[in-house]
This record gives sequence, C-alpha cells and structure tokens, in this order.
Amino acid sequence: MLDTRPAGIWRRGLATLAALGARLPSQCAVCHAWPAQRLCAACCARFAPRLARCATCACVVHGGVAQCGQCLLHPPPLDACLAAVDYGYPWSQLLAQFKFQDDPGWATALAALIRQTPGAQELLEQADWVLPVPLAPGRLRHRGYNQALLLARRLAGAHVRPDLLLRTREAEAQAQLTRAQRLRNLRGAFVLEPLRAQQLAGRRVLLVDDVMTTGATLHAAAAPLREAGVAHVGALVLARTP
Repeated sequence: MLDTRPAGIWRRGLATLAALGARLPSQCAVCHAWPAQRLCAACCARFAPRLARCATCACVVHGGVAQCGQCLLHPPPLDACLAAVDYGYPWSQLLAQFKFQDDPGWATALAALIRQTPGAQELLEQADWVLPVPLAPGRLRHRGYNQALLLARRLAGAHVRPDLLLRTREAEAQAQLTRAQRLRNLRGAFVLEPLRAQQLAGRRVLLVDDVMTTGATLHAAAAPLREAGVAHVGALVLARTP
C-alpha cells in the first residue's frame, strides 16, 4: 500500500534523488578521484579482491577448499552464501553512511559490487523470490528505510518480496554477544506472513543483507523458510566479518 503520509513521501523523494545522484559523476568516496562514480574501478579492484570463500558461510578459506571446517561439522541452514568483501576499511565506513547517516544513495553502488561477486548472478537468476532481511519495526521507524531492502531491489527488481519474511521484535544489542548468545537472542524473531507462507514450499529463496557477522541473523531468518518447505535457501551479503 502506498504511503501517502508526509514522512513517507519525503523518504520516497529522498530515495529517488539519491538513486539519480548515484548515477552521476562525482568524487570517489574512497580515493576522492574526480570524475568517478561513488566507488571508482581502481578502489573496487584494490579493496574488493576476489577471495576464496566457504560456499555456505562466506568465510575466507584456502584456495580449492569448498567449505570451512565449521560448516562441515555443523551444516548451516543456508545452501549457499556469498559475500562481496570482508568487513573492514573502507566498507565499514561506507556502510555506516548508508545505514546511519541517511544516505540511501549508497544502495546502487553497493548492489553493483555484490552483483559482481562470482556466483551472485547465478543465485539471483535461479531464485524464485528474493527476500531482504527485515528490520525490527522500531528500528525501521527510526531509520526510515531498510538498507537490505534497498540492496535487494537494485539486485532483483520484481523478484523482491518484502512482504513474506517478517521480523516480530527487537533483539537485544548483539555487538558483545557470542554466536551462541546471538542465536538464542534471535530465536523466533523471524516469521513468515501466515497467508503467504504456502507460496514458498518447494521454491528457491535468496536472502539479502548488508553485513554478516557470525551468521546468526541469516540463520534465524532461514529457520522459518526451512519449516515452510523451501527447497533452496541462499544468501547474498555485501560484507562478511573476517
């Protein structure tokens, strides 16, 4: 349903202007070269090297290794997981601008970086539905937009379904929690929209998020999809914490 409230109109207008601005020549946000896009090709090549990663958790592994030892011992609920970069300079600063400094225009450049990740295009083409990891309602109201949804829309357009996976509550701050504590913290935080859950049985679903730290959020989001009979659950993220 179209949001006709003044705040909703303002946010849509801001997102539209930001998307247009992302296509115009400007300074590279990293090296400040001019003219360039927000991320110039040289900085992408320097700070987003192609690394061998575990196929199901996106951690860096030695070349020729398909899965890390942790995923072999404890198979995750994700059939595939791809990350474009490691979380660090300059990506942590750029993501902070994207998420916390009212700059949704970053979605275009960052989605392009995700799309260039080996295997990402195949996951997008094979997915029946692309689901952004939802924000808790209070956080969404405070921020005004879900960065995962902005990324997903630029990656998959009409295949994006933000109405299928819902977040029911705010979780305790997780920065200082272990992975096991994060999993407990997020248990039951994600549910499927009851009237549409049956649409997912036997489908291929792709989750999209900005950052993967321990995998707890993506695994919690995958849980109701598995329960609904989804045949294949993949994930695309911009950054993976080393």
